Amino acid sequence: MILFLAARPVTSPPVRPAPRRARAPFRLRPLAPYRRIFTVPGTRAVTAANLLARLPMGMLSVSAVLMITGSRGSYALAGAVTATGLAATALAGPWTARLVDRHGQARIAVPATALAVLGSLALLLCVHYGAPDWTLFACYAATATTPNTGGLSRARWAYLFRDDPAARHTANSFEQAADELCFLLGPVLATLLCTTLAPEAGTAVAAALLLTGVLLFAAQRRTEPPVAPTPATDRTRSPLRLPGLPPLLATFLATGAVFGSLEVVTIAFADRHGLRSAAGALLALQAAGSCAAGLLYGLRRQPGQARHRFPVCTAAMAALMLLPLLAATAGGPAALAVALLLAGTATAPTMVTGMGLVQSLTPPGRLNEGMTLAVTALLGGIAAGSAGGGWAADHLGGVGAAYGVPAAAAALAAAVALLAARRRPACPPAPVS
Repeated sequence: MILFLAARPVTSPPVRPAPRRARAPFRLRPLAPYRRIFTVPGTRAVTAANLLARLPMGMLSVSAVLMITGSRGSYALAGAVTATGLAATALAGPWTARLVDRHGQARIAVPATALAVLGSLALLLCVHYGAPDWTLFACYAATATTPNTGGLSRARWAYLFRDDPAARHTANSFEQAADELCFLLGPVLATLLCTTLAPEAGTAVAAALLLTGVLLFAAQRRTEPPVAPTPATDRTRSPLRLPGLPPLLATFLATGAVFGSLEVVTIAFADRHGLRSAAGALLALQAAGSCAAGLLYGLRRQPGQARHRFPVCTAAMAALMLLPLLAATAGGPAALAVALLLAGTATAPTMVTGMGLVQSLTPPGRLNEGMTLAVTALLGGIAAGSAGGGWAADHLGGVGAAYGVPAAAAALAAAVALLAARRRPACPPAPVS
């Protein structure tokens, strides 16, 4: 631990574009952009460590729900505890990211993770030994210091390829696909551990993976971006005041509502058709479509500027989100499965392009904070979407009609993105250094 906190970061030299060579046909080298970004020394090790640290993000909430309901028999209590943790994360996340920007990833991520792991273990002990309900809220709120591991990884890519926009695009596409993969595998692993070993097993394994992954990630000092000097006038200025960022965060908020409502409505749809055990498989198809689209999106350099592509991506997402609505109202589970797979193909390109815009609009010294604000907006949207989707599933007379909630949220995201693109002045992106 002392070695991680005391070691000074060793920065790598700027990554220069490789000399031009005769290009083989694209069909013969489909994965060349990904092979290229992983030729940089240290990127493979840091990516493996970050994936290990990111997998618990899809495990912790599911594990907490299964553990609390298994012990207390109350879904209401479990939902309230996880909602409290979500709210605490929305408040604490930007502050943790600001500390990372000011003091470096290793110096902040390790102690912040240690505190979050202690909160998870305290929750496990309180549930196991029958502590009062209020202790569950306090313990789960302590996990809010968990650093945004995906944002930390994206910040490293942004630093390594600060002079290579095409490589940054490929790296961001890979990171989005990794997010989808972790949120696809995490709940499955958590459910398996909690139902086959013990209700506390999911939380215990998730905490161990998180701490181990962050320690390994922080030890990779060659790829860690140096602390960028921040002018005194910018230290108290929130990135929320940056031109163009608030409308972008509003789009992320609406996009989060798409994710949250789609999950709840799909579970309700499967339950109403007597296929509750298949709800995870239906949601996995949506994540699989997004993961595949994210990887394909990063294979080649995209034409034009990201601020012009973003409204197109959100419009595609809004159009494809109509498919689940049509399939659920006019078809059955099989049609819905196909519709969810197709609908997922638009979410990753939207997120990749949006995160790229966040990076371009945020100064280098506030990059982690800017990306964490985007994640916070997503979390807020997920919470609102979950509530709206649940209400629609109970009150709209048919679960199929409830798919109008994610469709409406996607349309709202597209409208906000289009209005912001028309009002945003044509200015060069902020340099990433």
